[in-house]
Amino acid sequence: MSDHLTHECGLAMVRLRRPLADYQRRYGDAAWGLRRLYLLMEKQHNRGQDGAGVCVVKYDMPPGERYMVRTRSDRTNALERVFDEITKDLRHIGETAPPGMTDAEVASLKSRCTFLGEVMLGHLRYGTHSGNSRPNCHPFIRKNNTASRNLALAGNFNMTNSGALFRQLVEFGLNPVGDSDTQVILERLGYFLDREHDHLRAIMGPESFQRLDGRELADAVSTELDLARVLQRASQGWDGGYVFGGLLGNGDMFVCRDPAGIRPCFYHIDDDVVSIASERPALASVFDVEPRDVASLPPANVLVVKRDGTIRIMPFTEPVELRQCTFERIYFSRGNDPDIYRERKELGRRLAPRVIEAIGGDVDRAVFSFIPNTAESAYMGLIEEVGRLDRATAADRLWHRLSNGTATRADLDALTTRRVRAEKVAHKDQRLRTFITHDRARRDLVLHIYDITREIVGQDDTLIVMDDSIVRGTTLRESIVRILSRLRPARIIVVSSAPPIMYPDCYGIDMSQLGRFIAFEAAVRLLEARNERALVEEVEEACRAQDPLPDGRLRNHVARLYERFSLEEISDCVARLVTPPDLDWHGRIDVIYQRTEDLQAAMPAHTGDWYFTGRYPTPGGYRVLNRSFLNWCERHDGRAY
Repeated sequence: MSDHLTHECGLAMVRLRRPLADYQRRYGDAAWGLRRLYLLMEKQHNRGQDGAGVCVVKYDMPPGERYMVRTRSDRTNALERVFDEITKDLRHIGETAPPGMTDAEVASLKSRCTFLGEVMLGHLRYGTHSGNSRPNCHPFIRKNNTASRNLALAGNFNMTNSGALFRQLVEFGLNPVGDSDTQVILERLGYFLDREHDHLRAIMGPESFQRLDGRELADAVSTELDLARVLQRASQGWDGGYVFGGLLGNGDMFVCRDPAGIRPCFYHIDDDVVSIASERPALASVFDVEPRDVASLPPANVLVVKRDGTIRIMPFTEPVELRQCTFERIYFSRGNDPDIYRERKELGRRLAPRVIEAIGGDVDRAVFSFIPNTAESAYMGLIEEVGRLDRATAADRLWHRLSNGTATRADLDALTTRRVRAEKVAHKDQRLRTFITHDRARRDLVLHIYDITREIVGQDDTLIVMDDSIVRGTTLRESIVRILSRLRPARIIVVSSAPPIMYPDCYGIDMSQLGRFIAFEAAVRLLEARNERALVEEVEEACRAQDPLPDGRLRNHVARLYERFSLEEISDCVARLVTPPDLDWHGRIDVIYQRTEDLQAAMPAHTGDWYFTGRYPTPGGYRVLNRSFLNWCERHDGRAY
């Protein structure tokens, strides 16, 4: 994506299924599980740059010793810093741990190594709420002096109604500190975890038939804790897209997924581990299994691993229409997932006929490239299909000449040697620090983000550049178009593998400000050109009228601004908007967007397309859309949820 857009957060969990001594004996490494966690996080490093954190639970620690430990960092290279701390803590394991450890030796090793344990939770953070400070990095912990009441929580999520959930906590009689959605969910889960404890103590304690007390009662409650029931109660009223992973101090573990399946979650189970990740390729690579052997956690389900090793996957809420996020496939997830790779190539293929039409079939004078690297798979699909269609056209011409006897050997040679001119035109430089604050100097610095390959594009050529999506258009206008224009082509066509982004996201992607979308800016410009600006005021009035309505009755009135125009009209206006007015080049800029129907055909299992269509998967999405539009009307640049 040429525009800067923060990624989804990333989750990784490892739960060992054998005693630590087994890993020392089999792999020569008692910290084998921690190193698997590191690999899972490193292979999802694209999912977090604002911070990282790890929490570990250690079984059977003596009274007075820590059994739940955590480390977090919000500094540059946060993941590296987190594991530097962990690695220093583990530095003597290889030297001192014998291949066959006794129980006493394992206990001693765990006492000496703070982070050596059996259950691990890792998180990579891209913040969409609160600041990017260390206290805002996951995992969050809710502490208690009863092991099974300690809760560590990390997630890839956003709640549209965290304010309402916070107020409900106050109504419960709690005094929560902090109103971030993570803190709200942690306190809500903690509240219902406490109620589960109280319920079990009532039916098992001294006044019950079982008459347990003291350590016996605590152990019995810990064993009988029903985390699915806790989640069922806590999740009532949640509106958002989410995957939450949690650890209890007693060693229980869970991960749950939202009922619409908006956010992704995958798991792998073998004799060594139960492992969780936000992306399938990470699990397949780290545990050396085929991608088909990595399962997706069903929406509305929770995977629970109890301290005794019992594994269950069960519903905790009612499922709704499946709306898996398409942006995960277009951009966020790494492209080495075989399904995602095929889908991205198909997105490129489906654009090929329109690209050929745009250049009048003159493939010989077209140079194809891509910006940025995440667009490469779609680019490959595009050039493959352009080449196939071009050869088919040339073959038809040759067949016609054969039929009338005018074909020559040169005609046949021309067909067999035809190729699409696919070139690496732009190379992204290392990230430059924008330490200069005034706009003109900053724009000058941005021009050096990409280097270009000169002398491969002629002045009569059309340069076709694939982008995976165009969100704000800022980088196109201020950097990419300026840089590419230095090649002096006759024309530049920017091809987006995604449709135009017309509506805000509120489920984990940092795209909640409607006024920043270049497609929205284009629609408003077109309305003004037609003297239809009054429609904006009508939509504003309709949105304000919805403020007091319950979520279930909200409608998308913003769609009326787009319905006036075709995709081609929006695209043409976007092309004008991304053309710098002071550009020292007199060629032409065009933009070709993916059609929504082609997006849906390329990835039929992923129908979460609300940022393109305005069809939200939860009622809260429409309230966020209303608020985002009204923020724009009021010239308020804040977050819409």
